[in-house]
Amino acid sequence: MFVDSGVKAHESYARQVEILAARGMDMGDRESAEATLRRVNYYRLSGYWYPFRKQFEGGREDDFYDGTRFSDVVALYEFDARLRAATFTTLTPVELAIRALLGHELGRIDPCAHLDAELLGPIARQGDRYPRWLEKYQRELNWSREDFVKHHDMKYGGRLPVWAAVEIIDWGSLTHLYNFAPVGVREDVADACGPSPSQLASWLKSLNVVRNTCAHHGRLFNWVHTLTPKLPPVGRHADLDASAADWSRTFGQLTLVQFLSDRLGLGRSSLLRAVLKSYPAVQAVPVAHMGIPDDWQTSSPLWA
Repeated sequence: MFVDSGVKAHESYARQVEILAARGMDMGDRESAEATLRRVNYYRLSGYWYPFRKQFEGGREDDFYDGTRFSDVVALYEFDARLRAATFTTLTPVELAIRALLGHELGRIDPCAHLDAELLGPIARQGDRYPRWLEKYQRELNWSREDFVKHHDMKYGGRLPVWAAVEIIDWGSLTHLYNFAPVGVREDVADACGPSPSQLASWLKSLNVVRNTCAHHGRLFNWVHTLTPKLPPVGRHADLDASAADWSRTFGQLTLVQFLSDRLGLGRSSLLRAVLKSYPAVQAVPVAHMGIPDDWQTSSPLWA
């Protein structure tokens, strides 16, 4: 006898198509829709059809607005996949450049120094944040299979100099290391990037979330970001001011990527611009959901 376990029942691909059609979605060719559901999980796609569900005072109904098409949902999903790939690709050289800068500036204090509290600033010597960070770093060091780690292990007993150690930590750890660094180091790295040290610290936190979203295949295009970056005063960077972005939306986050790419000498990404221009023509979910102003391609040199 079947016992209700409190878990939603499994449905076949054909049944999933029927459920969506019964709720008012135009499924188009049913075989093609089933094929899509075989390669993209129903609940992954549900985040893309959420805006098409009818609203009521307490939230959303299961039924869809008239004119909702499965093909539009898939078009948004495929756009988001392109956007994640382009964002990850563009963020990578930014991350590597900041790693190199931070490792170099810390190494200038003492070329033989290791990642200990004496090298870092007073923040690292307060509370338990640094000891916890150091435990995570040690785990990352133990897991690393990089040749340079093996070399230092055999020749120097495994104690990496700081300019090498920055290469084995993840972005989150890199952000904490930047905050632990002495004031002068943070200022030198920030000078190369454009914003002030406190602003750069907030940008690193924000972009770490963006990077992780891309790496773990999360929905990016219309996400509302809870970490809003601190911005320079108006008039400090004209190209940033001119972008007129909503900084809690994805376009604002991508504008930070364009800005850092430019200031770090990496060149502004034409890849991101090209992907944004490919946004599908879906009337119910316009490109404004990304926080993109109408004149985004002409208002700021960052996107021109």
